[in-house]
Amino acid sequence: MMWMTALRGRWRVLVFILCLAELRSVTGQARYSIPEEQAEGSLVGNIARDLGLDVTRLVSGKARIIVKEGPQYVDLNRDKGTLVIKERVDREELCGKTTPCSFSFDVILENPIQLYRVTVEIVDINDNSPSFPKDEIKLDIIESVVTGTRVSLTTADDPDVGVNDIQKYTLKPTDNFKLEIKNQQDGETSIEMVLQKPLDREKEESHTLVLVASDGGEPHRSGTVRIHITVLDANDNAPVCSQSVYKADVRENSPAGTLVTTVQAHDADSGVNGDVTYSLPHVTKGENQLFDLNLRSGEIRVKGKLDYEQSKAYQLKVQARDHGGLADTCKVVIQIIDENDNIPTIQMMSVSNTIAEDSPPGTTLAVFNVNDKDADVNGMVKCSLNSDVPFKIESSLSGYYTIVTEDFLDRESISEYNLTITVSDQGSPPLSSHKHINVKVSDVNDCPPKFDQSHYSKMVPENNSPGFSVFTLSASDADWGQNSRVSYFVEEKEVNGVAVSSLVSVNSESGVVQAVRSFDYEQIKWFEFNITARDAGSPPLSSVATVKILIQDQNDNPPQVLYPVQTGGSLVAEMVPRSADVGYLVTKVVAVDVDSGQNAWLSYKLQRAADRPLFEVGLQNGEIRTIRQVTDKDAVKQRLSVTVEDNGQPSRSATVIVNVAVADSFPEVMSEFTDFTQDKEYNDNLTFYLVLALAVVSFLFITCLVVIISVKIYRWRQSRVLYHSNLPVIPYYPPRYSDTLGTGTLQHVYNYEVCRTTDSRKSDMKFMPPMSDSLVSVDGADADDPRVEKDMSGNFSQMSTLVSDS
Repeated sequence: MMWMTALRGRWRVLVFILCLAELRSVTGQARYSIPEEQAEGSLVGNIARDLGLDVTRLVSGKARIIVKEGPQYVDLNRDKGTLVIKERVDREELCGKTTPCSFSFDVILENPIQLYRVTVEIVDINDNSPSFPKDEIKLDIIESVVTGTRVSLTTADDPDVGVNDIQKYTLKPTDNFKLEIKNQQDGETSIEMVLQKPLDREKEESHTLVLVASDGGEPHRSGTVRIHITVLDANDNAPVCSQSVYKADVRENSPAGTLVTTVQAHDADSGVNGDVTYSLPHVTKGENQLFDLNLRSGEIRVKGKLDYEQSKAYQLKVQARDHGGLADTCKVVIQIIDENDNIPTIQMMSVSNTIAEDSPPGTTLAVFNVNDKDADVNGMVKCSLNSDVPFKIESSLSGYYTIVTEDFLDRESISEYNLTITVSDQGSPPLSSHKHINVKVSDVNDCPPKFDQSHYSKMVPENNSPGFSVFTLSASDADWGQNSRVSYFVEEKEVNGVAVSSLVSVNSESGVVQAVRSFDYEQIKWFEFNITARDAGSPPLSSVATVKILIQDQNDNPPQVLYPVQTGGSLVAEMVPRSADVGYLVTKVVAVDVDSGQNAWLSYKLQRAADRPLFEVGLQNGEIRTIRQVTDKDAVKQRLSVTVEDNGQPSRSATVIVNVAVADSFPEVMSEFTDFTQDKEYNDNLTFYLVLALAVVSFLFITCLVVIISVKIYRWRQSRVLYHSNLPVIPYYPPRYSDTLGTGTLQHVYNYEVCRTTDSRKSDMKFMPPMSDSLVSVDGADADDPRVEKDMSGNFSQMSTLVSDS
């Protein structure tokens, strides 16, 4: 294990980052160098640190390794940001003799898309020993060969490269032969045995030599082959190849049996010694499977399937030998001509199936790789998209392409695109491949709601019920999903000093406009307001429509008579002279209707009560005229009932009484109208109010009387209870006072006068001062104390109350 440790100590890690500023999807490259035959899990390098990425970016970007072809030798540890060996790498199996040996893969991250190219170089270790095609070489050499005769030997093969490849050959023993090594211009090595001492069959019929091939690796490895030489009788001439190097071209995929070239050699000897046979003394296993050499004719024909992509050229060493053991060697160089037999392959590195419609031109949609194993023109590819899409292909790195937006997108026009990637080479005939991608355009709230029309005008009959549905308006939104969800709102404003929200409302979901209250044409004939349609996008977009509501008049008001004025207490009469002619204008009934239109068209009618009416009323103008001459039979007092009717449906009417006096003088009129009593309805109302007032006054009188009697009875009962009380009376003497006579509770030095009124509940007591100054109290010091008088006065007042109650 010491040589492995020493070799690992010589490892070198080469890392470089190549920033491609002009490329949109390829960010950089990294290169590592590791020895072959590393165990699984061995560290390749810290890709996060070397590319300047954070480990969290690898995790959030879902970093992964993309391998175009072949096995995946390296795995990515996202959590640590490291590359580790996934599968054992054998440099000889991967690259053969090619140096340097490396493989590449891509590391791709999403959100945003970033692409990194990673190349891992495999460093050779000395894990293979030199080996010869055969363990033993048998040679027949005639004894008569002269000194200096050369015999070509088969070289050994070592899959390793560089210092680990074959470095030297050794021949043992060297009594009769010595070894010469020649390095040719093409890098190949040829070895020959040179006879340095004549052979003598009679002394020694055979010789056994050992050829050793050694490499320069640590530790050294070697391979041997045993050479057995049989000494024959004399053969004077050796075969000579007509060309030292043969060159031939053959197309790949040529069928088996196709002639590649013919090797020819001539021997000047005759007979058996002049017969030449051909062989391939040093041929690899792969070459032996692809080519076949005719031992007699020297024809080389195709035996297996040739593939230009696996190997572009082959070198065969053909040996021409006679039966005397003499031989000559020539080289056959076979060039494989590439055929356009590989279809370009498309590998999607990253693709997004959705793209926002507000994405600017140049937004990356997908990254893909194209590979054509053919060479030259056959391997040159051209990528294209179908022409009916707003996308284009841009080349970002050798073999890598990005699909970007070429123009602005509009989901409302086209909601999805079907992209077809076509990749074709320039071979003849050209080969192509296709890849289909379905891309959906995600919605962005870029379309405001649109009303069917910007102005609406609707008729609403007056006296409508609250909640009456006026009409339904709708606005459409070309967006999708939440962005197309429309809500409706009434913009607040005042109409004739009233908030419009108190007049109408709109259902935010359905757009139904409803009347909040009943409309009156006579108060408001029309009004306007705005309705806003707003979507649920972010930010929301809106549009406004103007709605005009026209109130339609209804026949809800009866005609109003302005003249003659109808009063409750007075009587107005029109006077017509008996000499009035036919058509005499008596008066004119004037009426109005606050409605409008046909509802305000008035007509007048006279209710006829007599057989021969004296008057008529104009249908349109309300004029009352005589229709015949006045006769003596006509009554002086005429009571005309005129009905005023509008033209509405249904019609409404009002009636007015017109009193007419047929007389020539005013006194005559007064004498006839003095017996007119007041209107019956007015008299009935007056009688009602008089009776009601009398009843109220009587009720108040009786109530007061009952209250007064109740109070009297209550006070009388209180006084009787006090008078018949059995409680003992304890006389109270103020301090320092005494009853000198022993017959009363009051001092005799005071006189009292009781005055009683007719109302026994009210009494007065008069307090008299002492009749003589000589009458003083026992304690003369307190005789003039006003506080005594005050106490006495209080006691007397209490007694006065008791006396009056009794």
